[in-house]
Amino acid sequence: METIWQEYRNFIAPLLVVIVLFSSLWVTNQWLGRHKPSDNWRLNRQIIVIALWLIAGLGLLLVLPLEATTRDQLIGLFGLVITALLTLSSTTFVANGMAGWMLRSVRSFSPGDFIRVGDQFGRVTERGFLHTEIQTEDRDLTTLPNMYLITHPYTVVRASGTIVSSRVSLGYDQPGITIEEALLDAARITGLKDPYVLVDELGDFAVTWRVSGFLDQPTLLLSTRSRLNQAILEVLHGQGIEIVSPSYMNQRQLEAGKLVIPQIVQSTAGHETEAPEARIFDKANAAETREAMRREHRRLKEQLAELKSTASPDEEVSREALEMRMRYTEYRIDALGKLLERDGDGTGDG
Repeated sequence: METIWQEYRNFIAPLLVVIVLFSSLWVTNQWLGRHKPSDNWRLNRQIIVIALWLIAGLGLLLVLPLEATTRDQLIGLFGLVITALLTLSSTTFVANGMAGWMLRSVRSFSPGDFIRVGDQFGRVTERGFLHTEIQTEDRDLTTLPNMYLITHPYTVVRASGTIVSSRVSLGYDQPGITIEEALLDAARITGLKDPYVLVDELGDFAVTWRVSGFLDQPTLLLSTRSRLNQAILEVLHGQGIEIVSPSYMNQRQLEAGKLVIPQIVQSTAGHETEAPEARIFDKANAAETREAMRREHRRLKEQLAELKSTASPDEEVSREALEMRMRYTEYRIDALGKLLERDGDGTGDG
């Protein structure tokens, strides 16, 4: 029994260290998962966990019952592996990290905004330190490295509103005033504000018209474009205007004077009450809501600090009013904090 004890007692201390280290890592990981003091906390959590694992590995090498020479060699190998990994990945990692810092400094877009970069178009759902995630028109999620964003021009749809446009080619035989009035009617039917019509191009066979109007709800961008196109078809066809150019060709010969206009049919199907954007950009909508809640949370905290600094004990009535405002502000801060925490978001200043 004593011989067995002599053989295995050297492994008791390393075993205890392993148990303590892994238990500490598990507890730390659980704690980090519940506390998110900033917008970049996901990346910060990953970095902290990796650093803890490296420290745990180094600590395990130090307590293993090995000879000094062997331990030094293992520690040297451990350091060499870490150095090689950092060297190989530092270029991309640092470049994307600096790009993410630059994008946050510029603040040209935030979660919920429409953004177009290259062939990608969608609403921002997540703004990470290394990448930006957007939700496309197909409801899919696309991850864009931050380095790609700063090296390619991107367009952001302003949250205050945007211009919605549609183009249509019509023949030279159509009166310009009639076409302009019809296109303006289509824009008004769609609900666009301050509509206007421009002539984009005088082609060899047709005139390209563009009708535009202001949309104050960018979240309905897709459905508004569709409704505008539909309204253009209905108004032009309703006024007997063909959407064909003089070079219109078909496999059948048209009768003289026959208009290429479909027969107007009243739809018996019920219209959808919910805009398609609600389902297409569900994650982007949630991200936009969380971002608005974070901004309101920060604003209320600043307002509370200002109220506390301006509280005057000399005036009884004013002091009571200030105390009531402070209690109400504290209540709103607490309510918003609980909502953010329930949604898995941080309540800090970010």
